[in-house]
Amino acid sequence: MSMAMTTRMTKSMMKSGAAELRSAPESPVRFEGVTKRYGAVRALAGLDLVIPKGELVALLGPNGAGKTTAVRLLLGLAKVSTGRVLVFGKDPREPINRVRTGAMLQVGKVPETLKVREHIELFSAYYPSPLSLSEVVAMAGLSGIEERPFGELSGGQKQRVLFALALCGDPDLLVLDEPTVGLDVVARRGLWEQIRACIARGKSVLLTTHHLEEADALADRIVVIDRGSIVAEGTPSDIKARSAGRKIRCTTRLMREALLALPGVTAVKLGTREKEPVEILTGSAEATLQALLAIDPNLQELEVTGAGLEEAFLALTEASQSQQKEVAR
Repeated sequence: MSMAMTTRMTKSMMKSGAAELRSAPESPVRFEGVTKRYGAVRALAGLDLVIPKGELVALLGPNGAGKTTAVRLLLGLAKVSTGRVLVFGKDPREPINRVRTGAMLQVGKVPETLKVREHIELFSAYYPSPLSLSEVVAMAGLSGIEERPFGELSGGQKQRVLFALALCGDPDLLVLDEPTVGLDVVARRGLWEQIRACIARGKSVLLTTHHLEEADALADRIVVIDRGSIVAEGTPSDIKARSAGRKIRCTTRLMREALLALPGVTAVKLGTREKEPVEILTGSAEATLQALLAIDPNLQELEVTGAGLEEAFLALTEASQSQQKEVAR
């Protein structure tokens, strides 16, 4: 049998299988009691997560929370220790699932010498019904640089190419791992619009990001994990409501431990430089301010505002870490 005939048969089988799977009612992504260990280290601890069709789920957590492990399991790049991961109702390593999935990984690399157009054409060949080159170029904002080698592109342009490679197969599931790293404000907003367009077309998206404003702007649902377990889940509004408080910003002589001991305080974010204002998240701003002024009447640059997603995230992860420390004792 010739190579050309084999290729045609493989693509025909993929199209047939894809058509069958597209009619299936299963949620595109299911994590069922998933635990993953690397030796003595437990990266995920009984993770349960469902991503329905047409929904963008933002997976948030501090470094080491288990986000990268979850992405690797979802893409079939690692095996679960216990539990199971299903993509369109099947093992993520199934070839038919892979042609329905597009991924943009934070550590993704492609040959530097190939041109932008060549990369898109090569990746498109792996899929049974890819988008046209012109569509992909327009969606990823690559017009005018199609003939440039990847190695000659700026950091932001390389990110847009990697986004194009995730999109080119017209996948039903997009996995975007820190997709806007290195992008300027205009490029980031443009990518947001394309992600929204994918959702509007019924695609499902798993997004990991350290830009909390990105999660706030795009996510239908936010899942916050810490040390491999979910500590909060809900819409962006739900998560922000979990902070149930205000943010106090000021310059003070008090140390972190003293600030955390103030009434109502749920989290403290220190400045990165000396004498930089601290941010205090509190569920009782008046009580916190009274106690704070009594201990440090010389504090400066006082500002009180409503709490946002960043403050809620900080409070949730700090509370989780405090609970872990109590359990360890």
